[in-house]
Amino acid sequence: MIIYRRSARVLVQGITGKQGTFWTQKMMECGTQVVAGVNPKRAGEQHLGVPVYATAKAAMAESPFDVAVMFIPPAMAREAALDAIEAGARTVVILTEHIPARDVMAIHHAASRHGTRIIGPNTAGIVTPGEGFVGIMPGHNPNIFHPGEIGVISRSGSLGTLICLNLTRAGLGQSAFLGIGGDPMIGTTTRDALQALDEDDGTRAVVLVGEIGGAMEEAAAEYAAGMSKPVVSFIAGRASPPGKKMGHAGAIVSGTVGSYDGKRRALEAAGVIVADTPAEIPGLLRLGESRSSSAAQALPA
Repeated sequence: MIIYRRSARVLVQGITGKQGTFWTQKMMECGTQVVAGVNPKRAGEQHLGVPVYATAKAAMAESPFDVAVMFIPPAMAREAALDAIEAGARTVVILTEHIPARDVMAIHHAASRHGTRIIGPNTAGIVTPGEGFVGIMPGHNPNIFHPGEIGVISRSGSLGTLICLNLTRAGLGQSAFLGIGGDPMIGTTTRDALQALDEDDGTRAVVLVGEIGGAMEEAAAEYAAGMSKPVVSFIAGRASPPGKKMGHAGAIVSGTVGSYDGKRRALEAAGVIVADTPAEIPGLLRLGESRSSSAAQALPA
């Protein structure tokens, strides 16, 4: 599961901490179905009206869940993720940044064996306006997120928030926000997220927010070339000095691979409209939808 749905039951690992408590409250206010939490030191207690367990496995036995979200520090992230995966979580949202690379590899290997979808690491989470959210995106703020038909994909939580704010101000709500994360080794790629939104009946157009580094946007461009839904993109890092790492750990350019120009060329060759600034996106979405409508009318009956 990449797109959050109201029916999904959520486990919060680290629920009793300051951040876990704050964001769990916000998730619940939006309709997210939080069924349990994990904190080994407070097992057997109730927190925010839900039971707290020592492990995800213990939670699954008594309070079954579909999605686990981790408010867990880097040194403990591997143990928590493996606990949720082995318990049978369909999706694990890993908010944690700076997890050791060896631990991330172990998490992805376990997820592959158990058929678990990993979102992150270093993700801000996923939002479906009108249904709920999982993570640390301001899904509770109606000035930023509003139900609609525009799907948004972003490696950056802060930049994704800005894009959704601009869309809402322009009267364009979101069908879903997918924060895939900024680490070099993430479980859900830009292409994965793009395909999920392409197959989603509630999404009529997509905004793809990328950044320099890696080749995920180029891979997504190959998929976008076969889409009928319009796609508008913004790539952060246009003015970054060549050869310098910027922002996310995944934002590393090797030669021309992962460069701004390379990503833009690949996306435009696939028919994606690329914005120079985030402020242009609402207008370009309307232009892309107009082009799609004209193309559809030109097809023979």
